[in-house]
Amino acid sequence: MAEQARLIDIYIMGRHCQVPEGLTILTALEYSGYRMLRGCGCRAGFCGACATIYNFKNDPQLRYDLACQKAGEPDMCLVQIPFFPAVKAVYDIEKLEADGEKIKALYPDIVKCFGCNTCTKTCPQELEVMWFMTDALRGDIRAVADKSFDCVMCGLCAARCPQGLVPYNVALLCRRLYGRYLAPVSEHLDNRISELDSGEFDAEIEELKKAGEKELRRRYAERDMEPALEQQWE
Repeated sequence: MAEQARLIDIYIMGRHCQVPEGLTILTALEYSGYRMLRGCGCRAGFCGACATIYNFKNDPQLRYDLACQKAGEPDMCLVQIPFFPAVKAVYDIEKLEADGEKIKALYPDIVKCFGCNTCTKTCPQELEVMWFMTDALRGDIRAVADKSFDCVMCGLCAARCPQGLVPYNVALLCRRLYGRYLAPVSEHLDNRISELDSGEFDAEIEELKKAGEKELRRRYAERDMEPALEQQWE
């Protein structure tokens, strides 16, 4: 007979529950009867939708993590929030210039950063958040875009910043500026857009839309893969 997993006590918005040890916070919530319609996303640590605040029964210090990555612990007290009400500048990327001063114009509070590094310690992707904020202060758009490339926009860095800064939105602005104005133009992308505009794939798309699930699964299994992807999955 298989050994049963040890049950641990957790508290979900004040409600006492027992869940098997080893479950992530997200699966522990679902095990306890919560149906997750929002705040569940990709379940693999990529989308940032499941930002969660928690502490422990006898420890009031707030902690932050992604619910799909952090394992439940005994006496953990959980609450999820739908989003962080952080400042987000409104702008039209087509009317901006790739000028580092635009960063400070749209997010003037970044000059308040005093380098405490709390944002870096909070990041579930282990990004060097404080360092790309330093790059933003210097106006180095390319460096910010590069160092924040794996940001999942979960907002945990903003939740912990004692100065109320929003590193993830600053990084998003820089990635947009880099992609719109500084990144090299992709000839392959231009060619593919021209092919789409010309209707080259219209007939094939219509055929796929009419195919059943079995046929779609067969085509997916037999699809051509780029050499790099083939090596990755071997």
